[in-house]
Amino acid sequence: MPPFESIVAFVRVAELKSYTRAAEALSLSRTRISRLVMALEASLGVRLIQRTTRRLHLTAEGERYLVHAQSILQALDVAAADVGSGITEVRGHLRINGPMSFGVRHLSPLVARFMAEHPSLEVRLDLNDRRVDLLEEGYDVAIRIGSLPDSSLIARRLTRCRVLFCASPDYLARHGTPTTIEELKQHHCLRYRSGPANGDWRFDNVTLAVQGPLESNNGDVLTHAAEASLGIAHQPSFLVAESIIQGRLVPVLTHIAPRMLDIHALYPARHFLPAKVERFIELLANAWGSPPLWERDMGLSPIVQQ
Repeated sequence: MPPFESIVAFVRVAELKSYTRAAEALSLSRTRISRLVMALEASLGVRLIQRTTRRLHLTAEGERYLVHAQSILQALDVAAADVGSGITEVRGHLRINGPMSFGVRHLSPLVARFMAEHPSLEVRLDLNDRRVDLLEEGYDVAIRIGSLPDSSLIARRLTRCRVLFCASPDYLARHGTPTTIEELKQHHCLRYRSGPANGDWRFDNVTLAVQGPLESNNGDVLTHAAEASLGIAHQPSFLVAESIIQGRLVPVLTHIAPRMLDIHALYPARHFLPAKVERFIELLANAWGSPPLWERDMGLSPIVQQ
């Protein structure tokens, strides 16, 4: 394929019908323009421009080549504009990954709002509780809760939420309300268990081995069990906020500093962050805030955000 610079030089000479004007338009010397056109002709093996001392005109081959060359340059302009607009405009495809229970409650409504604000955007929202590989699986952004592994991804903290001890009023009436961490050992505890990790409860630097009738790898299951008076749950606030606000669950041990969970947006490192990713992350940060939106009507004492 002939050098791109030679094609541009030829098109400008043909359109302006002058080597001098083409040189001025491209900020090159007239000699450079002439050499580029001759190099193009040599690579094609045909003469494209007939030159005389007073004027120039295209050969039949030059006329045909000009049509194709102009089409190529126009297509490249369109491609550049299309790609460039993705940096500054919210458009195209946005692939998002997030955890299941959190995503249903707090992520999906904001995705719907973002799409309503940007009708040229198409979204794929995948919710599951496995740690996907953003680069390998082609995600633009993922929401992660809790500690993050070391990686090349960029992480932005969006908010922090508490992990709360809670039980139904009926359970507390029958079994009493614990006032210390140690007293939890005498209660039915509903344990979250995922993968090889056991169901022990962690807070600050303390790990408490607890016992109870139910363990599950799904937080919604444990929340429903706590509402059914099966025991005390230790749940992130985003899972139990509605139940506490509506009185189905009651937080206990609120005088003890709660374990905190960071909620991050993760995205691949890029020199230019597409507007669709940047503005979506901004929407999440502004909507959830500090303290997070779902904690504001729970009647909890404020915590200094770190």
